[in-house]
Amino acid sequence: MRSYATFRDIQHDLQQGNLSCTDLVKHHLRKIKNKAHLNAFLTVYEQEALDRAVEVDQKIKQGSAGKLAGLIVALKDVLSHAQHPLQASSKILDGFIAQFNGTAVQRLLDEDAIIIGRNNCDEFAMGSSNENSAFGPVLNDVDNTRVPGGSSGGSAVAVQADMCRVSLGSDTGGSVRQPAAFCGILGLKPTYSRISRYGLAAYASSFDCIGIFGTCVEDIALVLEVIAGKDEYDSTASRNDVPSYSASVRELSAKKYKVAYLNETLASSGLQPEIKEATVATIDKLRSAGHEVDGIAFPLIEYFLPTYYILATAEASSNLSRYDGVRYGYRSPNATDLHSLYKKTRSEGFSKEVQRRILLGTFVLSSSYYDTYYAQAQKVRRIIRNKTKEIFERYDFILMPTTPSTAFKIGEHIADPIEMYLADLFSVHANVAGIPGISIPCGTDKQGLPIGLQLIADDFEEEKLLRAANMIMNLN
Repeated sequence: MRSYATFRDIQHDLQQGNLSCTDLVKHHLRKIKNKAHLNAFLTVYEQEALDRAVEVDQKIKQGSAGKLAGLIVALKDVLSHAQHPLQASSKILDGFIAQFNGTAVQRLLDEDAIIIGRNNCDEFAMGSSNENSAFGPVLNDVDNTRVPGGSSGGSAVAVQADMCRVSLGSDTGGSVRQPAAFCGILGLKPTYSRISRYGLAAYASSFDCIGIFGTCVEDIALVLEVIAGKDEYDSTASRNDVPSYSASVRELSAKKYKVAYLNETLASSGLQPEIKEATVATIDKLRSAGHEVDGIAFPLIEYFLPTYYILATAEASSNLSRYDGVRYGYRSPNATDLHSLYKKTRSEGFSKEVQRRILLGTFVLSSSYYDTYYAQAQKVRRIIRNKTKEIFERYDFILMPTTPSTAFKIGEHIADPIEMYLADLFSVHANVAGIPGISIPCGTDKQGLPIGLQLIADDFEEEKLLRAANMIMNLN
């Protein structure tokens, strides 16, 4: 099957009868089989996807197909898909079957998308390398000795290796944008509340966002258009109208933008030289194209990571308290009473990284340290958001590298959690501030490893963000 630049091209051939949904599903199933060593999928819904393809093909012939007819999608293993396994890549949810469709999943199905399987990820979306899964690490398709990034590494690799057209992940501190950068694809984190979180396994509820992976801005725009919007099942979901993102991206525009980059990001001692060079090269291209690009100081950058990890682990401590071995999932066979049931189930069912974050969160929420850490971090988060919003009074976007380095070796940072956490250095900004961001492919380093460029915008400005991302894709 030939390669398609956009999903719109696929739909054109489907309408003309030059292609069928069955052809598409079989193509991606072959890719999944040939690339099984990457460990991107935990379950492949082979027969189900083929059966659904027949149904959607019939709808196309009848002229009743939805917007996403023919779109092959994979779901990160944190999204609820009725009557399918949901484990958050954790032993503690062994055997659990989802009872309902999350809102984003249901909206995909309503528009005739075809779900081909569930993707591996860091356990409970906690990680920056996809090495924390109970099912083993995911491998980067560019170099199988390298990580794909995390926590949505399986979802990123599924798109990178053409195992599906689009995938859904979750982004709590960069978990869509960081693996997108490591894998050389696009990764969108929308404004907090733009997409309903109903059906998303919670890690840190005030940070969690469902995000979208793809290779084409227009494809991501269309999926966002379908799954965004108000939801009666999620009181935190925004009631703002959902624009026609895909139509907007297709429009030609001569608009010139005002872009800021944070001086501290390019001056960071931990920034890989080739990433700095690629970022500066893009800045120069933007200026040559007539856009205004200014470097500005943002000294609060040193507080991004500590603020995020204090608040996110605190929320994780609360959210993961429900996994106790009593109601569902893994139950320790070594328990002798109720107390030992809780203790042994959680110590055996959760990985070391998840236990670490639960313990950190419990510590910062303890009565002795609540005011010192948690309450102060909440104040700093508000300051970071306010100062970021002030930038958007003068500029359309903030530009920065997505990651400090390209994909590192598997096992390279396992022994030092701080080194691993630093992989989120630039991505957590958008989560702390609650604003949208996108990672855009920006060349490769000397080893051929992908580099990502990040663009972030003000609240609910995904339409403008996607248009600018498309423009930068064409510049690069």
